[in-house]
Amino acid sequence: MYEKYLKILRKDLPLKESFDILERKFRIGGRKASMFFTDGLTNGQNAQFVLNYLLSIKACDMEKIKDSKQFLEEKLPFLDSNAILPQNASESEKEDISKWNKEMIYDCCKQGEQKMYSGLTLLVVEELDKMIIMDMRDYPSRSVQEPEKEKSLRGAKDGFTENMMENVSMIRRRIRDNNFIAKYYPVGTISKTDVVIAYMDDKVNKKLLKQLENEIKSLDAESLTVGDQSLLERLLKEKGAYNKFNPFPRVRYSQRPDIIAAHITEGKIAIIVDNSPTVMLIPVGIFDFLQDIDDYYFPQVTGNYFRFLRTLNFLVILFLTPVYMLIIEYEEFTPEILKFFVPEEDFAVPILLQFILLEISIDGLKLASLNTPESLGMSLSVIGALILGEFSVNSGWFIPQTILCMAVVALASFTQPSIELSYGIKFSRVLMILGAGLLGIGGFIAGAVISVIFLATTRTLSGDSYLYPLVPFKWKALKRLLFRSEK
Repeated sequence: MYEKYLKILRKDLPLKESFDILERKFRIGGRKASMFFTDGLTNGQNAQFVLNYLLSIKACDMEKIKDSKQFLEEKLPFLDSNAILPQNASESEKEDISKWNKEMIYDCCKQGEQKMYSGLTLLVVEELDKMIIMDMRDYPSRSVQEPEKEKSLRGAKDGFTENMMENVSMIRRRIRDNNFIAKYYPVGTISKTDVVIAYMDDKVNKKLLKQLENEIKSLDAESLTVGDQSLLERLLKEKGAYNKFNPFPRVRYSQRPDIIAAHITEGKIAIIVDNSPTVMLIPVGIFDFLQDIDDYYFPQVTGNYFRFLRTLNFLVILFLTPVYMLIIEYEEFTPEILKFFVPEEDFAVPILLQFILLEISIDGLKLASLNTPESLGMSLSVIGALILGEFSVNSGWFIPQTILCMAVVALASFTQPSIELSYGIKFSRVLMILGAGLLGIGGFIAGAVISVIFLATTRTLSGDSYLYPLVPFKWKALKRLLFRSEK
């Protein structure tokens, strides 16, 4: 078997073409051995320690070793090591090497290659029946630190990184229970990206879990190099639920382990994708996005106050600018208390066009800030907020009221924990602005109805209503989402 393994591995692996794919030849107790690994993904110190130990094994000790199982038990006390077995084989076939055919041997080699590209080390020893895999990974990654977008006033200051194993361990640290399960799946015929599904076995929706596992196993994808969003779109297409015109998010993204752990204990499923610092939560409805971790790090009255502000800002983001369009359009029906907000002088640019230009400009400034070095960030803020704003008013392009409205909307949007939902709200707001500007009150109502239809027809990945527990109505569950209460 030793020669068969080497023949397949040396044929498949780009040992001479790619400088980081290496084979280390040596002898263990007089037997020939080869170690295959990916340089840069292997911890050199651990590898050297294991190599020194293997080289110290004497020939008389190796004479007693008959198979890989015995070698692992007696001569390789390395914590993370195991033999590779063919996947589609019975238990009796896995144990009896004489029952293996060419396909089974090739399957073991392909598994070994895939694990090697994940950073594990592959060991093939003469006269041993199976290949051995050892976990000596050392992924290049940044330090664990609080996410920029999801900062907490009093909560934990750790956050997910691009290392899948670190992310799972941060959740495990918070859920020390036998029911917490983390299952691993390789996805992508080229990238072979590591994907983990984490859940509480006693609380998860078993039907949804089974569907998700089957869909991930059957995904026909070449690569998931851009991470979780690629996986989500593939899953939605597999379920026939993908709609590129629907702006509302089907999953909640988070980079905070405490948020993910809290939702998992409530019965939700977390999807962790290697190379991504963001973890996906399913199933989620729109009310799940209105909760934030600070609601639970403060006393109940303070947490409810935070949630009230967030809900109020949600309404401000959605309705402020469309309602202002109606105030100007129907000035004669405007209450006296709001008359001061109606412009007294004529304006050169229509209000509708002003709002559309401001919507685009604010998003342009956001994109500019993402690509601006930190040292120039303050300069960008000064230019965008002061110089451009002041000049646009003095030149007659915009009136102060429209700039004020959009400034309030932009600031209120930062109170929402989900960027994805913020853009879903934004597109609904723009639709109502267009309706109010072109058709008046009828257009505003039509825009609002279209947005509600989008929400009502959107389904979570479990097939439930996106508006649950409002539709279907369940006050007890809705109360718990709107107000922080003791469980």
